[in-house]
Amino acid sequence: MAIHRTITALLLLAAGAASAADESGIAERVKPCAACHGEAGHSSAEAGAETYYPSIAGKPAGYLHQQLLNFRDGRRHNAIMQPMLSTLSDAYLREMADYFAAQPLSVATHAPSASAERLALGRQLVEHGDAARDIPACSACHGAELKGAQPSIPGLRGLGTDYLSAQLGAWRTGVRKAAAPDCMGRIAQRLSLDEIAAATAWIASLPPLPDARPADRPGADLPMRCGGVQ
Repeated sequence: MAIHRTITALLLLAAGAASAADESGIAERVKPCAACHGEAGHSSAEAGAETYYPSIAGKPAGYLHQQLLNFRDGRRHNAIMQPMLSTLSDAYLREMADYFAAQPLSVATHAPSASAERLALGRQLVEHGDAARDIPACSACHGAELKGAQPSIPGLRGLGTDYLSAQLGAWRTGVRKAAAPDCMGRIAQRLSLDEIAAATAWIASLPPLPDARPADRPGADLPMRCGGVQ
């Protein structure tokens, strides 16, 4: 089922890119993305959505644009995304990012199965980090409520443990990269696998918020320099 959906998305987005100069609007041209990410990017609200297809609706436009660039230019590796984006211009990717960023945000709860000890470790890392190893708190960049910040820092609230662990694991092993300096790569490589599991379990245990939209801007100076963060 998932294979059929992704093949369909590849074919349709390629056709949309080839006809980008026609009269159809961006909403029509990004419809193939729904094969994986759900209607208008709301995969977390789609029943039975795959763990690794997160909702992209309502995320900061700068963040979405950077991820599209990372996939297209090989800093992030994905056998589906790279061929889909390989021929698209920066401007086209920005248009896609702006479209999904403007959609209503939708998050789901993913109650984890984790011990009290693991959740306590996760809370410590998320809220305080580990200064001795130069690991900043997740909240230092993503905000006290983990909602993210405009224009480039994504929210973490509402994401599941499997997805979060997969992304941190990819950074830890160098499979996922961002524009230099790659702050997330540095942080992930300093975390143990158990610490990654603990931090992601704590994040996934948090209840949804009435308004989970990213803040207008970070609340304070970021603790590390991060490429692609405006």
